[in-house]
Amino acid sequence: MSVSAERMLTELEYLDQERRAENRSEFYRGQIYAMAGASRAHNLITVNLTRELSQRLKGRPCEVYSSDMKVKVKSSGLYTYPDVTIVCGEPRFDDAQNDILLNPKIILEVLSPSTEAYDRGDKFEHYRRLASLSDYILVAQHRCRIEHFSRQADGRWLLVEVNDLQADLALDSISCALPLAEIYERVVFEDEG
Repeated sequence: MSVSAERMLTELEYLDQERRAENRSEFYRGQIYAMAGASRAHNLITVNLTRELSQRLKGRPCEVYSSDMKVKVKSSGLYTYPDVTIVCGEPRFDDAQNDILLNPKIILEVLSPSTEAYDRGDKFEHYRRLASLSDYILVAQHRCRIEHFSRQADGRWLLVEVNDLQADLALDSISCALPLAEIYERVVFEDEG
């Protein structure tokens, strides 16, 4: 994340500016962070995830949101745009605009070279503060690798790595499984290029 504003903004100033902006930005502690564009692989994976999850959750009390839905971590003040977000049950929003989700159940981030360290570190630290969050999933775009963190009953996070195109990503918290072959459909890995 790169800082794009020099002066500190309030949350209300950020939201007013963000809702009128053509490009998306994240916000934390008075600073705006411009979001970079995504690669072809990143976009394919995000669309594949959104499509497959939406199909599997059709008719169930869950909603799948693309990267245009903001998530707010109230306890830390972070506003962010996960690549894919799932909420189950009644979605809770920060205000009447219904564009800032407060209670995601699952967050999926597609890793990019410029954001990977942040997604694994500080961002995950913020996300862990969301009481509603049961799963945090990191999807590599340059190779077949998914890291699935799931919150256990004692509050600890369990990591399961899946790196076989013939395997499934099991999302037990929503009784759903996604074949990695469908997540990575049409994606060419660097070593295949």
